[in-house]
Order: sequence, then C-alpha cells, then structure tokens
Amino acid sequence: MVKLYVNPNIKMGHINSEIYGHFAEHLGRCIYEGIYVGEDSEIPNTNGMRNDVVAALKEMRIPVLRWPGGCFADEYHWKDGIGPKENRKRMVNTHWGGVVEDNSFGTHEFFELCRQLECKTYINGNVGSGTVQEMSEWVEYMTFDGVSPMAELRAKNGHPEPWKVDYFGVGNENWGCGGNMTPEQYALEYRRYQTYVRNYNPEQPILKICGGANVADYEWTRKVLEVTHYHSLKEFHGFMDGLSLHYYTHPEGWEKKGSATDFDEKTWYKTLSKTLFMDTLIKNHGAIMDEFDPDKKIGMIIDEWGTWYTVEPGTNPGFLYQQNTMRDALVAGINLNIFNKHCDRVKMANIAQMVNVLQAVILTEGEKMLLTPTYHVFNMYKYHQDAELLHSKIDTEMIGLEEEYMVPNLHESVSMSKDGKVHVTLNNLSLTDSYDIDGVFVESAVKSVKGTILTNDMKAYNTFENPDNVRPEEFKDYKITDKGISLKIPACSVLHLEIEML
Repeated sequence: MVKLYVNPNIKMGHINSEIYGHFAEHLGRCIYEGIYVGEDSEIPNTNGMRNDVVAALKEMRIPVLRWPGGCFADEYHWKDGIGPKENRKRMVNTHWGGVVEDNSFGTHEFFELCRQLECKTYINGNVGSGTVQEMSEWVEYMTFDGVSPMAELRAKNGHPEPWKVDYFGVGNENWGCGGNMTPEQYALEYRRYQTYVRNYNPEQPILKICGGANVADYEWTRKVLEVTHYHSLKEFHGFMDGLSLHYYTHPEGWEKKGSATDFDEKTWYKTLSKTLFMDTLIKNHGAIMDEFDPDKKIGMIIDEWGTWYTVEPGTNPGFLYQQNTMRDALVAGINLNIFNKHCDRVKMANIAQMVNVLQAVILTEGEKMLLTPTYHVFNMYKYHQDAELLHSKIDTEMIGLEEEYMVPNLHESVSMSKDGKVHVTLNNLSLTDSYDIDGVFVESAVKSVKGTILTNDMKAYNTFENPDNVRPEEFKDYKITDKGISLKIPACSVLHLEIEML
C-alpha cells in the first residue's frame, strides 16, 4: 500500500494562476485558422475570433496569453499590424513555413481576444531587429491615456481608451533567433530597452520579463543577472520582475525529435524522464537567482515548455503541427505538478502552443475543433489556480526499462483553494501497474470526495472523426477512511480529487 501524506495545515506558498498560462505565436495555424478566422468567415466567430475555441479556453480558465512570439517577436514590427486591414503590410514569415503573413491579426485583435477570454496580457517586444523607439512607442500606443502621438493614433484606429498590459517581455531567445547575442551583450541591451517600457499608469504597472536561458545554460542566467544588477553606485537594481526559461521535451533529441504517435514503451519512459528534468532546471537556475534575489522578488517565467516532436506526416514542416496522446497528458501533469511545487520561484509558465502547434490544447480543421488530452489535464488542474500549495509527500519507487531513463512511478501536488477545498492531482507514470494508495490527511478528517480521471492506452489520441476517444471520466474507486481516503489509481493516468474537509 502506497502512502500519500497531506497536511492541510501547512501552506507552502501561493500558486499563481499564471502558472497555467498559454502561448500563441504567428506560427503555422495557431493564430490564423486556429484562433482567428476573420469577421467574414462562415465559422461562427465574434469579431473574427472562433466562438468554439474561445468557449473552450474560457472553460479551462486560461489566465494569461503570451503573444506574438517566440522567434516571430524579434522580427515583428507592430505598426505593420494596425490600421485598416486592407492597408496592412503583407510579408513572408521567414521563420515559420515561408507563408504570407498579412498582419490581419495585430495589436487590436490581440487585446480583443484577451477581452473575450477574460485573461491577462503578455506582450513580447522586439529587441533582435527592433529599436528602442519602436518598443517605446508600442508601449505608449497600448497604455498611454493622454495627449500623445501614439495615443492619438490608437484612437484614430478605433480604440480611444488604453489597454492594460500585464507583462512585457523585452526580447525572446536573444541567445538564438532573437539576435545570437552573448549574455553580457543582451543584458546591456535589456537594461537600455526596459528603461523605455514606461509605466504610464502607476496603478497598473507593467511587469517586465527579461530573456533568460535555454535549458541548462546556467552561465547565461548568471551573466545576465550580474550585468542587469550592476549599478555605478554599487547598489543592486535588477530592472526586472521576471526572468524566463525555455525547455522542450524532445524524446529523441533536438535533431530527430521522434514521432508524436508512433513510439514504444522505452520511448514512453524516456520522454517522461526528460520531462522530469524540468525540476532540476528550476532548482539549478533558481539557486543562481537566489544569489542575486534571495527574497524571490523576481519570478521565474517558464514561457515556453512542452513536447516537440516531428511534424505530422504530410504537413508543412514549418507549421510544427503534431498530434497529442496520453503521453502528452502525463507530460502536462508532471510539469504542472513541478510548477506548483516550485511556486515560491515559478510565477508564470506558458505551454507551447495554444492551438494547432506543438503540445496544443486544441486542434482545428476547418469548422471542426477537438480538445486534446493536454487540454483535459489543464481543465482538471485549473482548481490549483490562485490556491495555496499544501505540504504533501508520496511514497514512490523508480520504474522504467532503461537505467538511464528511470522515473518515479507516481507524481503529485496538492493545494487548497479559496473555498477551503483540497485538490490533489496525481499521475501514474507506469504503463503496466495500478497502485493502491492510502491517503493520510494529518490532523484532518475528510467529509466528501469528487474524482475525475483521464486514462487510456499510451498511444491514444483524439481525431476529428473520434474527438472523444480520450476524455476524462468520473473516478469512483476510492473510500473515505478514518485517516483520509484510500484509492486505486490505474496505469497511465492523470487523476484529480476534490476533497471537502470536515
């Protein structure tokens, strides 16, 4: 019998809603066809946004959306995407697929989408090919409420009132597609650019995100913090509210990547093992951040994460369109549990990407739409948003088929929402074994339990012909005990328990 210990009286930290954030780049069919179809489309829409997609995302309680990239951000010139659509510039998207970008989805459309989603906004600015003036004027255009050239231009384009920018990323992946800079070079540029990301409304400050490391590039983290925190008066001024981190799960490595649907049991465990490396990255980058920011005022912003496989056969390789199986559901569950448990440092995370790209929560094909296994995990985990992380521990054993890629058989996180209910999210990483679990709630008694489970064959996924092949079901295999609950979790599954205490 496996022991799960939960102490509802020990709160370990606050889980920011933004940990459950999303990312939408001008890449493949994420924006166009996936989210935005235009006002004249026969697909039901509101101001060009697909009604079915918006409804599904609202059900999932999407908290924040990052846009316009990604690599696209450091080639994006915002003035190309404002004004009458017939006058907007047409250009080739050289990063992603070589298709024509007509800029019909721009600043106004992004804020309209976030209005419909009722989510926070995360804008990524252009450092790689843009200027300080361009970035400064974009912030003025979006947020200044007064007399100025950019405010007047915004009003001329149909929006007299300013918008609220919650987060602003100063560049993206500037170690690579954002300019191939050294950490010292980027840090100096960051110091300069962020100066002109003005807070025109002190009551609604823009939180500034500095471009952080790729995977385990700890030298980038250290050098960027050294330069951004240096001041001529020997004082520490970080000029940032967050530092980003990017990590994708590639089961077969960056070059080969591997298939999204055709894999064996060894690859299953290898994928989950590589996903669990996220915990190591957070600890190691976090330790460096602690040297400069011991009070944890700077949030770790994991604004790109998820699985990255070889594209689906017959699709544009630049569109990064891939299917989504139970393997992806476990990857999502593991990552979200990790983020929860590191909520003292991790303040936002954005899965890549929202629709039709990489580990998407939604896939579309014309007027059809389906929810992926990853969507269902996010929907099951949404109760952790804005909750208090509780102290929890579960007995585990290492399982797998290769010594190099062994993983714990079980993985959990537990929180208490504002209504006092306890939410347990539990993953069974085993492909073969179910486990009997004895849940002990310290100095507490359980009144009632509601359970939801997502489980299926490891390769199972949803298609437009069979969109409900993988879907959550009510979980009933539990009993309330004197100490808490006992339950049996099946192999290859993600479980959510909502527990009301006496």
